Amino acid sequence: MATAEPDDEATSTRSTRTGKLWADVRIDPVEIALPGGVGYTLRAYRSSTEVAAPGVGGTEELDDYEAAHAAVKRRRRASGDVDDEAEETEVEETEDELEEADVDEDEDDEYDDEEDDEEDDEEDEDEDDEDEDEEEDVEQEVPVFLARNGKVCLFHSPDKLVEFVKSGAEHDLSQVDTWSTLVKRVTTDDIVPLDDDRYELDLVVENLRGGSDAWDAGLILRAGEVARDLGFALRLDPVVVALAAGSPLDELDEALRSADAGGIGSFFAKRKLRKIPAQQSSLAWRTIIGKISAAADWRD
Repeated sequence: MATAEPDDEATSTRSTRTGKLWADVRIDPVEIALPGGVGYTLRAYRSSTEVAAPGVGGTEELDDYEAAHAAVKRRRRASGDVDDEAEETEVEETEDELEEADVDEDEDDEYDDEEDDEEDDEEDEDEDDEDEDEEEDVEQEVPVFLARNGKVCLFHSPDKLVEFVKSGAEHDLSQVDTWSTLVKRVTTDDIVPLDDDRYELDLVVENLRGGSDAWDAGLILRAGEVARDLGFALRLDPVVVALAAGSPLDELDEALRSADAGGIGSFFAKRKLRKIPAQQSSLAWRTIIGKISAAADWRD
């Protein structure tokens, strides 16, 4: 018996009508795969001045991550990544700098009042510049999820997600300016996340355990993106700390981006990746995924 050929338009990633809806409301459907299952939710990005600060959810603590981070430090020290002699040298250099600072302080006492006044004026100008920079940094684009009280709402099926959207229940996204428009227009057929909005967190730990030659840059980088968003939106401090700028996982992301970009820089990035302990990374990511899973509110 012949089977009907699939409709190319129907099976496309996202239809024109659906794409227009999400573009109009500036909200997107997101698919997140966790060890407990695959769920749909919604995410928007808005100026921090347009939405309320996320509420504190539960009693998340840093203990689990700190324990993992301490273990990571021990492994790095054992593998030779941390040089004790270098650390001691840094301490000695710091002590020398402090002694020099004491001498300089005695010489500074000889300065006249006019020079001191000039320095004070320069410091005041620097403080004013810093204040202006801080004011500029206050407004930034932040993620907002379909969440409530520090828990992200996840649904196994698009129809249950749409049913919740139209229910009138309160959640963090209800404060977004285009929410009422979405409630009126959205249908089950519209819940089609783009490939870049599909996150397979359930595969990250296993992939990292395979070593640098097996690491999937797209998988890990997308996982980092959604984990950072969820960490901020749900106030999951351990997640924010683990993925903060300069952290081992952030350095892993930077190396993966460079290696994936190609060119001469990718050669050095690949060498750097081989020096990153797979066990360290997988342990830290396991902690992150555990925190996010604990903050998942499955609604169906």
